[in-house]
Amino acid sequence: MYMKTSTFGSIAAAVLLGGAIAAYFYFQQEPPKPEPVQIEEQAPPIAMPEPPAPVKRQVLDTPSENTELPQLETSDSFILDALADLVENKSLMSIFRMEQLIHNFVATVDNLPNERAPMRTMPIAPAQGKFIMTENEGTMLISPKNKTRYALYVKFAEEIDPKKLVELYVRLYPLFQQSYEELGYPDKYFNDRMMVVLDNLLAAPEIKEPVKLVQPKYYYLYADPDLEARSVGQRILMRIGSDNEMIIKTKLKEIKQELILRMHEKEI
Repeated sequence: MYMKTSTFGSIAAAVLLGGAIAAYFYFQQEPPKPEPVQIEEQAPPIAMPEPPAPVKRQVLDTPSENTELPQLETSDSFILDALADLVENKSLMSIFRMEQLIHNFVATVDNLPNERAPMRTMPIAPAQGKFIMTENEGTMLISPKNKTRYALYVKFAEEIDPKKLVELYVRLYPLFQQSYEELGYPDKYFNDRMMVVLDNLLAAPEIKEPVKLVQPKYYYLYADPDLEARSVGQRILMRIGSDNEMIIKTKLKEIKQELILRMHEKEI
């Protein structure tokens, strides 16, 4: 089809003008805002566990002199003689069982902070006579006479010089450590357990007499649940009478202080 130049020119101008107008409006309009990007909140960094505190041992200082010790299995007579040198009244030695002294001592020390301690491993003989109780208006009480059963043990403790006792303990320590490892603690240090036991015994409450008892079955128990829930070592201390308990605890404090003077902390 033939088109006049003027008409073609008009159409071309309109197209160009339209294009120009469209381009004008396109560039003048604000560009569309991009869709907001959802930013996920970052999870807090995972806290790394704190490294475990280094284990510390209460290591005994080695005595300067080299002391020749017997073999553990044949050490009883050696130990008894050494203990006898610490007391003037040799009759007090009758409180000890004469066999496996080191083994029984170590096993008993290990058990004292627990709920029970087997009597067969005690290094000392049981107190003579039966446990003495009394009744007052239907309430069972520990009799004041009961403390006399422990007089021999308390007398031994009174005669012991804490410094000399700890010196003997340090000298014999390789035997204690060997026995502790044979008991089932190859990676443990016996003196650490000793310090735990001393602290546990010293934490025994001071008994206010008279002490009430109950007997639900065969054995007497403390009527106070808090006292009955204490460790076997603390219950023994509470049973021997308040006067005896104070004597023993005073001696234990002195022994602990002597031990502290002879040891240092060592990280492992």
